[in-house]
Amino acid sequence: MRAVAVFDSLPVDAPDAFRDVEVPEPTPGPHDVVVRVAAASLNPIDTKMRMRAGRREEPLVLGYDAVGTVTALGAEASRFAVGDRVFYAGANNRPGSNAEFQAVDERIIAHAPATLSDADAAALPLVSLTAWEALFDRLAVSTLSHGRLLVLGGAGGVPTQVIQLARALTGLEVVATASREASRDWVRGLGAHRVVDHSRDLVEQLGENSVDFVFSSRTDAREAELAKTMKAQSKLVLIDDPRDFTVTPFKSKAIQVGWESMFARPVHNTPDIAAQGEALRRVADLVDTGRIRTITGEVLHGLDAATVRHGHELMEAARAVGKVALVY
Repeated sequence: MRAVAVFDSLPVDAPDAFRDVEVPEPTPGPHDVVVRVAAASLNPIDTKMRMRAGRREEPLVLGYDAVGTVTALGAEASRFAVGDRVFYAGANNRPGSNAEFQAVDERIIAHAPATLSDADAAALPLVSLTAWEALFDRLAVSTLSHGRLLVLGGAGGVPTQVIQLARALTGLEVVATASREASRDWVRGLGAHRVVDHSRDLVEQLGENSVDFVFSSRTDAREAELAKTMKAQSKLVLIDDPRDFTVTPFKSKAIQVGWESMFARPVHNTPDIAAQGEALRRVADLVDTGRIRTITGEVLHGLDAATVRHGHELMEAARAVGKVALVY
């Protein structure tokens, strides 16, 4: 089958950063389905995986969002049927969706939203799963939760879903940070009750001891500032990798600090791995009932190295508003 692969940790503009390859079609494992991929979308993890690849003999196929049609079932797969249209993020320790076919564990997929095109559906899984797990698993928010949620970097891909899910499913007051006026307008349009300036001091804008939950995609060096803003026994979840991060400022207020990694469940085959499929099912229902929306920006067409490279260029240069989708 056709695929696009990387063989080295090369910058996006290097001639051999991406290559067109022929690889065997996947054989499903016991819990797998095989999907004919109709569309994929790009995420920062694609760049991270490419730059961690190192020089290698075997092709590394990237792609951690997809929508497509089930074509085969593993011996123990029973949740889907051949012909079902599904969407998923997959796992970053298995071949990705920059290929004609992909094998994926059926426990981490769901029927794709019926109201969305392939491009729009492919833009949803990774950001939605990360947002869902951050809110409902790491921060332990529930549909009965009240209080204030602060979303740092509100215009980013995952934060846009955090804002929408919090508004759709909880009673939380959602406050988001953004820097540019266009970003502030965008975040308000997604449902944030209030938008504050990301570049200014949070304590000055929100006051001390005023926040119950924090989701951060842009933590920077703000530990002391965040600790002052947060209430005692509140919760902070991060998805970024801030340099020299320290938990010391949070200790005296017994603030819980943790990270969200969407790939933890599928990579480590956790006992609750099927929670990802259920979360995507809920997300699809929210989309189809008009309660949340996908954030698709640029749509490119073609499964070839040139198209995948162009998508990475757009993403890495931040020239696309919303997700970059690849329709095959």
